[in-house]
Amino acid sequence: MALEMKVPSPGESITEVEIAEWLVEDGDYVEKDQAIAEVDSDKATLELPAEASGIITLKAEEGDAVAVGEVVCLIDTEAEKPGGGDDEDDKASNEEKSEDEKLEPKKETPSKPSTPDQKQDDNNYAEGTPSPAAKKILSEKEIEAKDVKGTGKNGRITKEDAENAKPSMGSPGSGKRGETRKKMSMLRRKVAERLVGAKNETAMLTTFNEVDMSLIFELRKKYKEEFKEKHDVSLGFMSFFTKAVVRALDEYPAVNSMIDGKEMITYDYKDISIAVSGPKGLMVPVIRNAENLSFRGVEAEVKRLALRARDGKITVDEMTGGTFTISNGGVFGSMLSTPIINPPQSGILGMHNILERPVAIDGKVEIRPMMYLALSYDHRIIDGKESVGFLVAIKEALESPEELLMDGDIKKALEL
Repeated sequence: MALEMKVPSPGESITEVEIAEWLVEDGDYVEKDQAIAEVDSDKATLELPAEASGIITLKAEEGDAVAVGEVVCLIDTEAEKPGGGDDEDDKASNEEKSEDEKLEPKKETPSKPSTPDQKQDDNNYAEGTPSPAAKKILSEKEIEAKDVKGTGKNGRITKEDAENAKPSMGSPGSGKRGETRKKMSMLRRKVAERLVGAKNETAMLTTFNEVDMSLIFELRKKYKEEFKEKHDVSLGFMSFFTKAVVRALDEYPAVNSMIDGKEMITYDYKDISIAVSGPKGLMVPVIRNAENLSFRGVEAEVKRLALRARDGKITVDEMTGGTFTISNGGVFGSMLSTPIINPPQSGILGMHNILERPVAIDGKVEIRPMMYLALSYDHRIIDGKESVGFLVAIKEALESPEELLMDGDIKKALEL
């Protein structure tokens, strides 16, 4: 009996997927629930598990776009699993053969009598050598003799060859100059469309500020080991930033809003999208109701979503519905950038690398760990005053974490 495997629906509104990669070959025996393919939708890359055990026959090729519900392969469920033979018998047979080979006298292969070369290459010292007049002309033109084809006797470069030679205008050297073409995945194409759309359809502006990370550094240094030991998750920067963003969104609800036609929708919950780099490109899983999560809760959720994105197991539902995005370009060494809004959201916060820089503190120059922050926002619904105030609120929270993010009780906030 041949079981028809059809493309399941990855999520609402998705009608088509693309076969990114077959993980098995035509004619292979597959086990039930074994991952047999990776499929791209415009929102995520998902694994396609075998619905039964048997011999598989592929009905689509890599790169093919197939509709949801279309048959992509057949599985012969009545086929028996191919036997691997008796390993012990094979081993014994190989050992016996090896012993026989040791007893047999070695047969020497007669060597072919050496014969003198039929033809010897004579060194042609004239080939590629310029005449005195040609050498002078090439020197004036700053052209190397090896780049000129000689037409004189035995390949000698003549005066006329040198006069006709033209300087190289970036001609290729001896290195490789190949190129490859690869079709962009459906996910990458969708990301490209959304980014261009965000630039073309929003009145996007970016405002900047900087934050002194000294107190957060001290908190992490003092409590990270205890936090890790108790919660089995690291105390990173993302929990501080997420808590600071939640606090700022409470103060400036317009940043937690979206435009829908002629209406403005403001949300009373904070679903924070976090931009992460996965094997298939940029992904933005969502931390649901971040306002209800503790430091431990945020760090645990960030770790879970990042691992699922890295392993290609993230689902469409886990990447939709965010109300605000945090992007951490600092992990890649970015010092400053203008992040692009993740539509239909109205704001995105860009974190950057932390560098020790001299800053003025109470009239004195001190070295502090500083980070630049960037807030890109849709000016259609967020005014300049609100955007600057929102970013300042984040700065204040990060520079006074114990007071503004932990209610004055560090141990309680970190659940230690």
